[in-house]
Amino acid sequence: MRRTVAVLVAAPLVLVAACGGSDETTTGGGGGGGGELEQVSVGVIPIVDVSPLYLGQEQGFFADCGLELTLETGQGGAAIVPAVVSGQSQFGFSNITSLLLAASEGLPLRVVANGVASTGEQGADFGAVVTTPDSGIAGAADLAGATVAVNTLNNIGTTTIRESVRAAGGDPDAVEFVELPFPEMPAALEQGNVDAAWVVEPFLAVATDAGARVVTSNFVDTADDLTVAAYFTSEQYAQENPEAVECFSDATEQSLQYAQENPDAVREILGEYTQIDPAIAEAMTLPAWPAEVNRDSVQTLSDLAVEDGLLDEAPDLDALLP
Repeated sequence: MRRTVAVLVAAPLVLVAACGGSDETTTGGGGGGGGELEQVSVGVIPIVDVSPLYLGQEQGFFADCGLELTLETGQGGAAIVPAVVSGQSQFGFSNITSLLLAASEGLPLRVVANGVASTGEQGADFGAVVTTPDSGIAGAADLAGATVAVNTLNNIGTTTIRESVRAAGGDPDAVEFVELPFPEMPAALEQGNVDAAWVVEPFLAVATDAGARVVTSNFVDTADDLTVAAYFTSEQYAQENPEAVECFSDATEQSLQYAQENPDAVREILGEYTQIDPAIAEAMTLPAWPAEVNRDSVQTLSDLAVEDGLLDEAPDLDALLP
């Protein structure tokens, strides 16, 4: 098993390197009756979460209503949000907590389609807190007093882990968070530099293949069928281009349904826009792609952001959500 791990770890390392650049991928769809398609730019992260967009473009869902997507890769919401606000991109993908933080700062954003959601299954989700078998951490409550690696401080990882600890009867304020890139976490665990780590796929599959043990599925602990991320646009673009926004929303909904119903197609298309090793793609737990945003779960993330001090007050969800 260990020989396999060395090969599999290399692929996510290449993936993360790709996240740091400004490379563009333009994918053309068929259909649309032969008319000229409107070009729109979408800021995405080259991970499994956005595979429905690639599948939807391949299936012609966007072309059918008149759009051709240029999928521009970014490091995350910190780069994608300002690109959308400035008009550099017309749409973007970001986790919900980042969108809440942006909205609280007065940035004029509007969610137009669901992005990705938790499977809702403890121990079988696409994100989890993991540790070594001999760490002495038996459950979420034991993370109190432990050092836990997250990819970004004060964001969806920290708030959901704190909620896991709280729900298990532990002290969430006693968790010490350390910021590390996902690819570095398995080695940090093995070397004893951290007690536990929060990882998402494909890094979860890499970590467990290397011997890590799942402590808890923090998205599952936080809310039923938690909406983790969504697609959004600027308020200005939405007002000036209602037909394009409607097309993007409808085609994305079709794409989410297609991905949900065709997991093999998801695993296959990953090889077209990432460097994920096929063995990892086959082993990883896929997220859920429901058609609609779970508003109650977004409210929970907003409440937790306020409770944890990320926000002074909750933003107006009616203005942010569809």
